[in-house]
Amino acid sequence: MSTLPTKQEVLDWISENPTLTAKRDIAKAFGIKGAARIDLKRILRELEDEGHLEKRNKTYRDPDRLPPVSVLQVKTPDANGDLFARPLEWHGEGIEPVVLMVLKSSDPALGDGDRILARLQQVQEEDHNYEARLIRRIGVSPRRVVGIYRHGAEGGRIMPIDKGSDKEWVVGPDATGGAQDGELVEAEQAGPKGRMGLPKARIVERLGDPTAPRAVSLIAIHQHGIPDAFPQEVLDEADSKKPAGLSGREDLRELPLVTIDPSDARDHDDAVFAQADDDPKNKGGHILWVAIADVAYYVTPGSALDREARKRGNSSYFPDRVVPMLPDRLSGDLCSLHEGVPRACIAVRMVIDAEGNKTGQTFVRGLMRSPASLTYQEVQAAMDGQPTERCAEMMQDVIRPLYAAYAALRSARERRQPLELDLPERKIVLSDEGKVTSVDFSERLDAHKLIEEFMVLANVAAAETLIAKKTPLLFRVHEEPPEDKMEALRETAGAAGFTLAKGQVLQTRHLNKLLTSAAGSDQAELINLATLRSMTQAYYGPKNFGHFGLALRDYAHFTSPIRRYSDLIVHRALITAHGWGKDGLTPEAIEGLEETGTHISDTERRSMIAERDTTDRYLAAFLSDRIGAEFTGSVAGIAKFGLFVKLDETGADGLVPISTLGNEYFDFDRDAGTLMGSQSGRMIALGMRAKVKLTEAAPVTGGIAFELLELEGDAFESRGGGRGRGGFRKGRGKTPGTSPRRKAAKAKAKDSKTKRKVTRQRRQK
Repeated sequence: MSTLPTKQEVLDWISENPTLTAKRDIAKAFGIKGAARIDLKRILRELEDEGHLEKRNKTYRDPDRLPPVSVLQVKTPDANGDLFARPLEWHGEGIEPVVLMVLKSSDPALGDGDRILARLQQVQEEDHNYEARLIRRIGVSPRRVVGIYRHGAEGGRIMPIDKGSDKEWVVGPDATGGAQDGELVEAEQAGPKGRMGLPKARIVERLGDPTAPRAVSLIAIHQHGIPDAFPQEVLDEADSKKPAGLSGREDLRELPLVTIDPSDARDHDDAVFAQADDDPKNKGGHILWVAIADVAYYVTPGSALDREARKRGNSSYFPDRVVPMLPDRLSGDLCSLHEGVPRACIAVRMVIDAEGNKTGQTFVRGLMRSPASLTYQEVQAAMDGQPTERCAEMMQDVIRPLYAAYAALRSARERRQPLELDLPERKIVLSDEGKVTSVDFSERLDAHKLIEEFMVLANVAAAETLIAKKTPLLFRVHEEPPEDKMEALRETAGAAGFTLAKGQVLQTRHLNKLLTSAAGSDQAELINLATLRSMTQAYYGPKNFGHFGLALRDYAHFTSPIRRYSDLIVHRALITAHGWGKDGLTPEAIEGLEETGTHISDTERRSMIAERDTTDRYLAAFLSDRIGAEFTGSVAGIAKFGLFVKLDETGADGLVPISTLGNEYFDFDRDAGTLMGSQSGRMIALGMRAKVKLTEAAPVTGGIAFELLELEGDAFESRGGGRGRGGFRKGRGKTPGTSPRRKAAKAKAKDSKTKRKVTRQRRQK
């Protein structure tokens, strides 16, 4: 074909050829050459502007659809025996599509973790968006399971510990590995999975008593496949390392670079120092130094240490332990900026004017010696007029200049207006025996904000420097939220009585205005959570799409190379850009930056999920002796199987099963995010205040279940409790469906259904 294709022909080609979507592939397919390529580029740009395509890494794809032939990863069958798969080629910014496997009798048995090539058909079903038919299996992941071993007459079984899973595994008498009844074990699939009966497993490791306090994080570590033991060659290589000397480095040992960390920190990877700028041209300005441990000196490209660090991607943090990215010889010793010890570093000297604008920066590879390892609490206490003895000696020359520089940066931050979410961080407090003693919400001090602001500025300086020197790097990318998520946020805000303006280029200040208007109200947490959920997932990549949340154009992670592989990549890029040595980025590393970015983005998400699961289990353990107690909270999630309530006291999330919501049917509206009673018309929506009774708390799985007692002040009877119409007691509380919030929620649901009906009619035409 030599004529220019229509937009629809381009869309059809991309849909049918998901692996050939670069501009040159499209041009070749339609026989477009020479000057006609300019017209093709115009068509692609128009399709992108209209939202039909998105451009990523020089290829075009429909952001709202999966390719008709896709790579999928099979999941564990659900309670109904249905087999679903995760789409590995989903690049949209919305909710990941749900894919149901439709297998023929002649298809091979598929197990959890198997990767397959499948043909997809888009459908409009309540619980899935696509149906997949197997083309071929392209890889079998070694299936491992963590569970409780139960001894039987001939071998035994492994009981699941995943929330919502009831799948058991059979263990033969010769595959128990000596496990005792009731012991926590890790097992692997033994032989191919048959079509009938339970899958077989072989126990490969005994993990001990599942009720032991410190087993909680161990479950998550094994469950999510986080490497927690270093190979011997990695340990040997770490042990062979010697402290760096001054050769080839700038001597920074006289600079009072102090570390400020949590009181229980074992490693210190950043140090700071500030002073007033004596340059008359920068009156009222500051000189700010940020020094970061020179991990690249010890972890060289291609070494055993490097391979293991890349494999792990990052350190994982749990209430009772840390799974580090690097062995302790490095993370807790040679790469840690301990007080009074010479340590290798890469430091940046930044010039800040009186308004907090960074006007210049210089990077050096140096040797420093920190005069003090301080904590957030003692630094803040010193500024509040209660300095310790050592802080008193540093007030004039170290601590006050740091806060003066921070004050300037804070004013610049207020002008920039990064996203200001107010979501308190939970902190699980453990006893020496590992039992939960309390669940606190971490205090946010100015000392915390000071270090965060300094680190953000250093990260910006690293990105800007490498861009200027045309050196490849990994950016920390946070793309702006898509319009459909913003529309959902507008609807949520409107239902709660707030407004998010439309018809303008979205900026973080618009979201901050919404958050500020909700602050202090009963809906503050709802609006903060809804705003957070509207954001895209941040990731690492060699292409710079900016950081929306921080309102920054150029941003890269530089300040934590002990615990993030991304920062080590940036350090190596700086070494290459400045010609500091042979331990910079190799050509092979540059060529593989995109793959490395994808990998460490995945390991970051893996750690986040494992850390969240561990918190859930600790919270369940903390609540397990309070069965029957009543709590207040708010509706934090809606699903077809029930609603999730987040407790005010601990921040724990628990499920109210839909089967307990009374004798009427509740209709789930996925788009509106609501449940509606078929008889009463009662709407259950996000953010509604709830009173619940704890009915279940399972520490091993982390599952928490509630019975709904009240919703928005209306008394609610559980199923079979003699309630009135729609689950609410007659003659008590408000009349269902009369509050402004309920009216708004109903209108939202009705509007959502109308939109779907119109869409179906258009498709039929």
